[in-house]
Amino acid sequence: MTTVATRPGTRRRGRGIRREGLHGWLFMAPFAVLFVVVFLIPIIVSVREAFYSQVPSGGGLFGGGELVDTFVGFDNLVTAATSGAFWLGMGRVLVYAAFQIPVMIIVALGLALLLDSLLVRRVAFFRMAFFLPYAIPGVIAAMMWLYLYTPEVSPFMQFLPAGTDFMAPGTILASMANMTTWTYTGYNMLIFLAALQAIPHDLYEAARLDGASGWRIATRIKVPLVRNAALLAVLLSIIGTVQLFNEPMIMESANSWMGKAYTPMMLTYNSLMGQVSPSGNGPASAFSLLMAVVAGAMAVIYALVQRRKA
Repeated sequence: MTTVATRPGTRRRGRGIRREGLHGWLFMAPFAVLFVVVFLIPIIVSVREAFYSQVPSGGGLFGGGELVDTFVGFDNLVTAATSGAFWLGMGRVLVYAAFQIPVMIIVALGLALLLDSLLVRRVAFFRMAFFLPYAIPGVIAAMMWLYLYTPEVSPFMQFLPAGTDFMAPGTILASMANMTTWTYTGYNMLIFLAALQAIPHDLYEAARLDGASGWRIATRIKVPLVRNAALLAVLLSIIGTVQLFNEPMIMESANSWMGKAYTPMMLTYNSLMGQVSPSGNGPASAFSLLMAVVAGAMAVIYALVQRRKA
């Protein structure tokens, strides 16, 4: 008798669970469609293009005919992996990341600690002010800094020592690092600030009752508890650094000595546009896949090292 009485209720619960699941899928449908169209399909197309090259359909000394996609197997990937220009550009990116990322992360953490302390009033104003450079489109920001770095038009270059050149071969990486640090410090600061505000304030009160100063609370409680946020910020910075494009592309427009393959992303773009050899969709896709592999490997290595330290 008990079993028979509970069956209708069980069926109603089952229908309710299915209805809730359907509602969840309906809410997720717009994101799923955009994710497939904007993310998955481009990746699939890029992987497919890496195994093809566009060659003339006609014969003869000068080819002739329309360009057709021809399957070339792993030729494009081998060419990308053995490209000296690619690895030279990757070396520049690694040198750039070695000093740009630590400086940016330290400054972002310092600003977040400052805003989370009791020293700053009008936190919302300063939070918006620090984040505002990130809201400026990357190309516009790079053009603005190019203007500031150009001696003939810069409003402050005349006050610097004679011979100062922010676009010389030995200083241009530092100049680009300054540009990206200015842009992305506020973004990373918000990551740290969100992690700091999630820490229970009872820990701070207990530390103050034990006589801990504000400095000791920041260094012994706050900084260790935002380790996961630091890991996220560094991983995003590593991926973004490998994809460095706006700054060197704009700088190259005024400094032709940089060449079209100064960074891996520039090499990929100019390969797609036919301005460097090898060119075409196939080689460009191969370069982009190789960049993804390198960025993923760097991120995994960093995550493993941090986990082992923790």
